[in-house]
Amino acid sequence: MPPTQSNNASGADAYRESADIVATLRPTRPNAILVALILLALWGLVAWIYQMRYGLAVTAMNNYFSWGIYIVNFVFFIGISMAGTLISAMLRLLGAHWRHPITRLAEGITLFSLLVAAPMIIIDMGRPDRFHHVFLYGRFQSPILWDMLSLNTYLMGSILYLYLPMIPDMAILRDHARDLPAWRRRLYAILALNWQGTLEQQHRLERCISIMALIIIPVAVSIHTVTAWIFGMTLRPGWHTSILGPDFVVGALYSGIAAVITAMALFRSFFHLHRLITVEHFKRLAILLLAVGLVYLYFTINEYVGSGYNTQGAEEHHLKSIFLGNFSFRFWTMIVVGLAVPLTLLSLPWTHNIKCIVTASVLINIGMWLMRYIIVVPTLSSPMMPTPTGVRLAYAPTWVEWSITAGGFAAFASMYILFSKVFPIISIWEVSAAAHQAESHPAQPRVLAVEGGTL
Repeated sequence: MPPTQSNNASGADAYRESADIVATLRPTRPNAILVALILLALWGLVAWIYQMRYGLAVTAMNNYFSWGIYIVNFVFFIGISMAGTLISAMLRLLGAHWRHPITRLAEGITLFSLLVAAPMIIIDMGRPDRFHHVFLYGRFQSPILWDMLSLNTYLMGSILYLYLPMIPDMAILRDHARDLPAWRRRLYAILALNWQGTLEQQHRLERCISIMALIIIPVAVSIHTVTAWIFGMTLRPGWHTSILGPDFVVGALYSGIAAVITAMALFRSFFHLHRLITVEHFKRLAILLLAVGLVYLYFTINEYVGSGYNTQGAEEHHLKSIFLGNFSFRFWTMIVVGLAVPLTLLSLPWTHNIKCIVTASVLINIGMWLMRYIIVVPTLSSPMMPTPTGVRLAYAPTWVEWSITAGGFAAFASMYILFSKVFPIISIWEVSAAAHQAESHPAQPRVLAVEGGTL
């Protein structure tokens, strides 16, 4: 193909891709799924108000089960927040250009999962009016205080890291999205920070994004490690192990990548982004997911094989309850659903298609939620002190806990969908720049094509 034709084809592709992204922002009638999610989130809020009115007595938590599915949810959402750090920051630093259509999808998962995870701690405390006591009277020796500091740092860093790459897109929409409501254009103008796309602005932005990518990775590792230390720095059976820190980090990567793949499939289908999110994106992430999954399987085997040789007292009771006792069904379901079936689907050549990869990702997140349950609840059923005669240590979440859990998942999905309807879920300027770099004259100035004009 002659150079002129190649340039024209590349420019046409960039225009179509940018138009596809802008089309996702056009106002539409309320979606039934979104309405249902918002109502479910409001029901979770009602359940929390009910819990504040009558206290933690409305839950299944008691003197023995001081933690329940609120902490399970906290650890799960903290885990999938690793998605943005891995997909965006690490791939950006490695120069993987294929990441452009999926970075903001991943960064959105990070932010909104943290916005759901953080309140779970307050909900579990039962007295939100005393939450500030953690900072006023917390002991620096306590990993709980470390976790709160890491969580707040991670949340602030994730907001900034999501916002910085959006600045050029805000300028594009400010100048060219004339068919969008006026309030949106005013919002875009404010968030654009007078971006004009000069070489100096581009250089400063790229430098800021690179610095944030370097900072956000160790911060993300710290939040998952410190969360593991809350468990590991106790003498309770099943928790007191040095492998828990790296196990939490790898488990977070495992569930985070799976969450990104699931989000990619949903947005690709609902917004018709097949030109931007291709089969290759799924296959590349599937290879990464398989590698992380095998590491997580290795850590899981190490954790339980090491504990299996400690056959004394509470540790023996804990392992029997997981392998053969009250929690065996959940444990073996987690092994099959979260590890065996997904890793099989991801490793076979004939299952390397979108349907099988997405199925594996959904199963992984179901299995990882069960894994968090197995980490939290069985240990508390093995008390360190003698229990009164006739007391049966069993935990069955009440309707309040299930309602708040469902509300948390619905709030996560609702915020994610609403964000995608106001802001481009795929970076316009990065996708356009990547398309123009493929031209035969990569040294030419960047032209960002959008519907209604170019920038």
